[in-house]
Amino acid sequence: MTNIPETGRSTRVQIRLVVIQVLVLSLLGTLGGRLWYLQIREGAEYAKKASGNHVQQVVQPAVRGSILDARGVALADNETRLVVSASRTELMKMRDDGEGVLTKLAGVLGMPAKDIIEKVRLCDAKTPQPCWNGSPYQPIPITDEATAKQALQIRERAEDFPGITAEPQAVRRYAAPGQANTAQVLGYLSPVTDEELQKAQDTESPYLRSDQVGRSGLEREYDKELRGKAGVTRYEVDNLGRVIGEAEADAAEPGANLVTSIDARVQRIAEYELNEAMKQARKEMDRNTNRLYEADSGAVVVMEAKTGRVVAMASNPSYDPNAWVGGISGKDYASLTGKDSNYPLLNRAIQGQSAPGSIFKVIPTAAAVNAGYSFNGPYECSSSYSIGGQVFKNFESQSHGAISLGRALEVSCDTVFYRLSHEEWKRDGGNKPKKNAKDWFYKTSHQFGLGELTGIDLPNEVTGRVPDRQWKLDYWKANKDAWCKSGKKGGSYVEQIAYENCLEGNRLRAGDSVNYSIGQGDTLVTPIQMASVYAALANGGTLYQPTVGKAVISPDGKRVTKIEPEAQSKLPVTKKTLAEIDGALEGVATRGTAAWRFGGWPQDEIPMHAKTGTAEVYGKQTTSWFATYTKDYSVVMTIAQGGTGSGASGPAVRNIYNALYGVSPDGVIDEKKALLPTPQKTLPKVRTDGTIVSPKISKDPAKDQRATEESEQTADGQAQDQDQDQDATTTTPPPANRDTRRRDARRGDARRGDARRGDARRGGGRRGGRPSGDGRPADGRRRGALRARRAAGRRATT
Repeated sequence: MTNIPETGRSTRVQIRLVVIQVLVLSLLGTLGGRLWYLQIREGAEYAKKASGNHVQQVVQPAVRGSILDARGVALADNETRLVVSASRTELMKMRDDGEGVLTKLAGVLGMPAKDIIEKVRLCDAKTPQPCWNGSPYQPIPITDEATAKQALQIRERAEDFPGITAEPQAVRRYAAPGQANTAQVLGYLSPVTDEELQKAQDTESPYLRSDQVGRSGLEREYDKELRGKAGVTRYEVDNLGRVIGEAEADAAEPGANLVTSIDARVQRIAEYELNEAMKQARKEMDRNTNRLYEADSGAVVVMEAKTGRVVAMASNPSYDPNAWVGGISGKDYASLTGKDSNYPLLNRAIQGQSAPGSIFKVIPTAAAVNAGYSFNGPYECSSSYSIGGQVFKNFESQSHGAISLGRALEVSCDTVFYRLSHEEWKRDGGNKPKKNAKDWFYKTSHQFGLGELTGIDLPNEVTGRVPDRQWKLDYWKANKDAWCKSGKKGGSYVEQIAYENCLEGNRLRAGDSVNYSIGQGDTLVTPIQMASVYAALANGGTLYQPTVGKAVISPDGKRVTKIEPEAQSKLPVTKKTLAEIDGALEGVATRGTAAWRFGGWPQDEIPMHAKTGTAEVYGKQTTSWFATYTKDYSVVMTIAQGGTGSGASGPAVRNIYNALYGVSPDGVIDEKKALLPTPQKTLPKVRTDGTIVSPKISKDPAKDQRATEESEQTADGQAQDQDQDQDATTTTPPPANRDTRRRDARRGDARRGDARRGDARRGGGRRGGRPSGDGRPADGRRRGALRARRAAGRRATT
């Protein structure tokens, strides 16, 4: 017998061993199958992906296309600058998140450390500007104004500035040729965001993380054409990151060039004259408020009458778009967006909307004729018009007796339009409107293109407002609760209005209609809308879609895509009515409310048409409007809280026309001095290498024009002194000369008396307010006589 136990296997142990063997074999089979799948069936695909782990991409940004004026002068182009950038990825690896490095960098660049630190932080809902809204993996530009000495310091002391680079790069430049800023039209750039990257991923024009994107103006509207396509070079690297070869490369494709209808010279004139008009308005006393006019904002549009192309578009206050290049500072951002900035980023030519005052009256004139009223009238122009207990006044209670609609436009008689609109309101059922109410005055406004977008090729245009029955109903539904809460019977003026609106704000009342008929009440328009309307009056009745872009030219110059004018509709007037309105508006410029601003204008050679407007705004000073046209252009200017139409805006508009046609202050036409006597029809010349020929432009066309006018006025003054000396030595002047002088004096007095009768919004409204009249210069009589003599001499010689 042995003490060693028997080692036989039990049935249970055997079963367990079999199960384990099966599991092991199945695992080995699975592993083998997976290895076969990875290495044999999908081996090529995974080899390709694995090789990608050893490929690094270097992005070469595309050169953005230039934005040119109609003659080829660059409004926005590119220049090479030394750009200092910071890699946020590298900075975040440091214990202090790179704050020490950025502080040292601030010392080299001469910038506050706080400004640099703010530039590299990421934008989110809680982080205000300045901050970085681009990809966190993309180098963040700190400044694009580094000197060669500063760049050399950074590169030579690379160990002190990890994550910091200083390299030459092509950056955007807003050239302001001839001091033409053109800021709101051009817009600006900023880095692409992650959201934009994802949204454009599957489109025909995807973004790269290094892309700069247009944020407003033409930069945004034509971003796809201007941006081009970035180049990508792929390098093979080893596991240590060393380059061992170039895999492949896609060359960068520069962006196309955009030719606009803007003329840089006229743009500068428009900007300068608008600014000077606002400065002058701030020196004038407002008789309603007994304080100086604020003239806090304004806009002017110069448009080709026969195409709708924009020759100049200025908005004030303005800004320098170069502030956005390389990242905007906190100080600059606050100055552009803060409460005290007056929001210069707004393009008030397409985004500023206000009551139009009497420049609107061409529309109710057409509406009245369409409704069956005779253009020739007669219609009573009384000093006031009463509806119930409400009195709506004419300007300074002036009365002109029975007149035609044409004369009502010339003298800007409010009560004629009060009567017509009130009569139409009653025809349509009054407070109980008919189901088929004609609403001629409101319908015609829509047909003139108001209350909707003009379709101009600039972003964020606003529609304005035609306060018709549907708008009244929608507005009442949206505001009823607030009105009922704040309204009070017998309370303050605002409380009473809220109380009335709560009860019957959905009704189109008689007072609404009469205020609307003279461009007041809830009516809102934009300068671009009114420029389009007056251009249509000039060209025979065609409303064009306004455009700034004129052509897109490929980088090599071989492909030119023209942006043709597009007619939108025809004005709802007959040729006869259009001719009658045209004659009345010519009368405004020659014998009506704008005549004193166009004294000496060569009317026979260049027929001028005009309409003045002074709109009342509750709680603010009056808004100045001045709308004009010739056969070539329409020019519309507005100045918020600037006073009367002809008083504030008139001189500036006259000066713009002087520059366009080369007209001296006394009415002499000098074609050599004319900047653009006819619209630019041809495109700039393109060289064989794709570059575009750019003509020279003076440093400041506006100041050149002013200097010329001053020299001519000095010469006129010397000539007058010589005339006076000659008169003093003549014992008996010829009778004909004496009679001529008397007739000139009488004509001058008549013009002044007519002008004093005012121009656009004439009192009235709910509270019978009265804006101030236009004021003439004290030396107008002496200059008027001199201009008459000079004009007579010019006509005799031509």
